[in-house]
Amino acid sequence: MVSEKLMKALNDQLNYEFESAHYYLAMAAYCADQDLDGFENFFLVQAEEERFHAMKFFNFIKEMDGRVSMQQMREPKNDFNSLKEVFETALSHEESVTKRIYNLMDIAKEERQHATISWLNWFVDEQVEEESTMKGIIKKLERLEGNSHGIFMLDKEMAQRTFTPPTNE
Repeated sequence: MVSEKLMKALNDQLNYEFESAHYYLAMAAYCADQDLDGFENFFLVQAEEERFHAMKFFNFIKEMDGRVSMQQMREPKNDFNSLKEVFETALSHEESVTKRIYNLMDIAKEERQHATISWLNWFVDEQVEEESTMKGIIKKLERLEGNSHGIFMLDKEMAQRTFTPPTNE
C-alpha cells in the first residue's frame, strides 16, 4: 500500500509534468514569434514528451489504487531576451524536475516501496537525457553567438525532432 505522503508526492509530480508541458508551450510560442520554426518544433515536441510523462504518473497512480488529483498551474515565463536564455530556463527547469524525481525516489526508498522505486528508475534515467540535451544545445548556441547562419542551420536541425513514445510503456 502506498502511503498518503508518497501518493501526494506522486500527484504533485504528475501536475508538475503537465506544468512543464505548459512551460515548454510558452517557449515554443516565443520561438515562433522570433521566426525560429525549428526551435518552436523542438519545444512543441518537448511539451508532448512532458504530457507523456504526466500520463505515466496518471496511470501509475491508478495502478497503485490511488486517486489522481489535478491542481492549478502557474503562469510560465513568456518573454525572453535571447534563444540562449530560453534554453537556460529550460535547463534550470529540468534540473528542478530532477530534484523532484530524486525526492520521490527518497520517499519511496524510505517507505520501502519497491514497485515505485523500480518504476521511478525510468524517470531518473530520463532526467539524465533531458539535462544533457539542454546543456548540449546551450553549448552550441554559445559557439554560434552572433552567427545568424549557424543559428539558421541549428534551427533546421531542431525542425527534425520528433517524439515517439517508448513501446515498452
